[in-house]
Amino acid sequence: MILEINPTHPEPRKIKKVVEVLADGGIIAYPTDTYYGIGCDLFNKEAIERVYAIKGRAHDQPLSIICSDLKNISEYAQVTNFAYKTMKRCLPGPYTFVLEASRLVPRIMLTKRKTIGIRVPDNEVALAIVRELGHPIINTTAADPKTGEPLVSPKEIKELLGNAVDLIIDGGFVPAKPSSVVSLINDEPEIIREGSGDVSFFVS
Repeated sequence: MILEINPTHPEPRKIKKVVEVLADGGIIAYPTDTYYGIGCDLFNKEAIERVYAIKGRAHDQPLSIICSDLKNISEYAQVTNFAYKTMKRCLPGPYTFVLEASRLVPRIMLTKRKTIGIRVPDNEVALAIVRELGHPIINTTAADPKTGEPLVSPKEIKELLGNAVDLIIDGGFVPAKPSSVVSLINDEPEIIREGSGDVSFFVS
């Protein structure tokens, strides 16, 4: 099922419908400021296992999460003053920041180093979903299961992922460029992937 949602002013009743699917253990495809993502409720282990299966991904290749704002991030990660100032400068935006996870993050989501990748995308639909749900959702790029190529439209997602997802949100155009991934562990910025987010100010 494809559900159209206004990208600038998401309709509350439609966002509630999405959250009902998530609360019921469903998998959704949704827009971000980079690609269309697929995800589920952070606290539903069975749904997380389904996301890993859809991606054909091993558990040592961690998924990231979407938070609604900086305050929300501080619940799920250790945020130092340095990390807070850095993220405040960049978010919402096309970045994934790697931080030490807090105890709230389920074990299934953690790397051996107990870190987590966190996004606050500049996308009203994704943020409205997280706010309505009350806690983060899982984030990984919707991709062709055979080639791994990102899927850039709801129509493509329906064709190639079909029944693997329970709800596809059509939130309009997405830039189809990856986020920049920056580790802020130990207050030492490390650029893991240069994407659409400007990383020039992390380079000394």
